[in-house]
Amino acid sequence: MNMRRGLLNATAFAFAMANVETMIVVYLRRLYYPEGFQFPLVIIDTPTFLLELAREAATVVMLATFGIAAGRTKAGRFGYFMIGFGLWDIFYYVWLKMILNWPASLLTWDVLFLIPVPWIGPVMAPVSVACTLIGMGVVLLILEARGPVLPAGKAVWSAQVTAAAIIIYSFTIDVWPRLDADGTLLSQWVPVTYHWWMLILGQLLAISTFVGWARKAHQTRMPQI
Repeated sequence: MNMRRGLLNATAFAFAMANVETMIVVYLRRLYYPEGFQFPLVIIDTPTFLLELAREAATVVMLATFGIAAGRTKAGRFGYFMIGFGLWDIFYYVWLKMILNWPASLLTWDVLFLIPVPWIGPVMAPVSVACTLIGMGVVLLILEARGPVLPAGKAVWSAQVTAAAIIIYSFTIDVWPRLDADGTLLSQWVPVTYHWWMLILGQLLAISTFVGWARKAHQTRMPQI
């Protein structure tokens, strides 16, 4: 599969998956937020919450499976996964805007993910991460198309994992202290301030180490990964 066709397939797949995701969220909001989604959160029943956890995990598995099927090498597979994930996240908000006219702006607060705890932040934050994922994914596809790719070393992977942890923590830092047995604290909380500095730090670390690796990726001839 050439890169152009692969990108078209990734876009179509992410667009359709985002539609499915949005339809489920629309149903949930009609059940739990009939007046429209807003904070504080409504604590959903345990069986429904467990179903949501399973659905989110399955979504990630589906995106990973698409990447594995679309790429020729490890670099390409991971690239398609990153592109698919980023596009899916962006299209999700596009669909929500089309159907519910929500969010009102990129600074509107949302529940972004639930594993292992709720991730909460302004819409702009995950969208910026999605754009970074897409950009990195495209670079990986370009590297794959040019030939053998120099594998990333432990230092690069460690930096990427650290960057991801910082960004995830920016979404959960205010959630952890509010996790009690019955969800009372979380159900009374209206988020006001997001830790933008953590997002920026994580993004800079991820992008800088990725760019540094990408520049060297073809300096040494290596078997394709």
